[in-house]
Amino acid sequence: MEPLLDVAALEERRAGGLRTVLLDVRWALGDPLGHEHYLQGHLPGAVFVDLATELADPAVPERGRHPLPSPLKFQDAARRWGINNGDIVVAYDDSANMAAARVWWMLRNAGLTGVYLLDGGLAAWREAGLPLEQGEVLPRPGDVTLGDGQMPVLDAAAVTAWVEHGPVPAGPQPDRVLLDARAGERYRGEVEPVDPRAGHIPGAVSAPTAQNVGTDGRFLPPDELRRRFEALGITDDVEVGVYCGSGVTAAHEVAALELAGFRAALYPGSFSEWSSNPLLPVATGPGSHGGDGPVEWKHHGAQG
Repeated sequence: MEPLLDVAALEERRAGGLRTVLLDVRWALGDPLGHEHYLQGHLPGAVFVDLATELADPAVPERGRHPLPSPLKFQDAARRWGINNGDIVVAYDDSANMAAARVWWMLRNAGLTGVYLLDGGLAAWREAGLPLEQGEVLPRPGDVTLGDGQMPVLDAAAVTAWVEHGPVPAGPQPDRVLLDARAGERYRGEVEPVDPRAGHIPGAVSAPTAQNVGTDGRFLPPDELRRRFEALGITDDVEVGVYCGSGVTAAHEVAALELAGFRAALYPGSFSEWSSNPLLPVATGPGSHGGDGPVEWKHHGAQG
């Protein structure tokens, strides 16, 4: 299903009085003021979604920085946002949908089909000269019934099997590719602001999420996205997995892959989970389709 709705289509729904649940997922790494930003101005009727408390359980090393909440806890949150069965839901943020993609993926995984990302997010709405409103929106609770398991997922054991066995069959065209959606400098291990070790999962290919969008924050056209992912070794016959730091921006990569015509599995624990386990290897350096940089086997917390 198409993951995007543009501003014109959303405004047409709004002008026509069609029921649409708007979710504002204002969050960014290092910026704890998402709710304050929301209160200062948001799409009319939009409900604030707190990524840290409503889209994740508390951080624990064995599950990463943003573990997925239980299906029941997530259903309770979705009802607080006013979602009913059969509703159309549109999520957005002010960072090219890097955070909003988390709730898009979670609702899709829970079985909701009518869920979209507002292409370009808040910036596109402002650019169109459309109104904002201030203050909190507290909707009437919804009655949506959510499930689980509708999107492909990888856990650490599955990723470990990919790492241990490599592409199958071995050769220039693998039949599975693991994408690292973080910035290139974090992939290479040059910097690591939050996780226990620097580097990447051995065998992963660097595919920064920021390259899924243009300078306007909108997703690139599907044909451009397809060419991008094909250049990284992905074809219709390749099994694709995606991770990031904590499973948030990797959901954006899943959406971009879907636009390009590829289905991808998300590793929710991502590098924050992986790098917290001292028994799992971490590679550094630029990597390539044919190999990676040196693999680090240091214990968690070890220096140099």
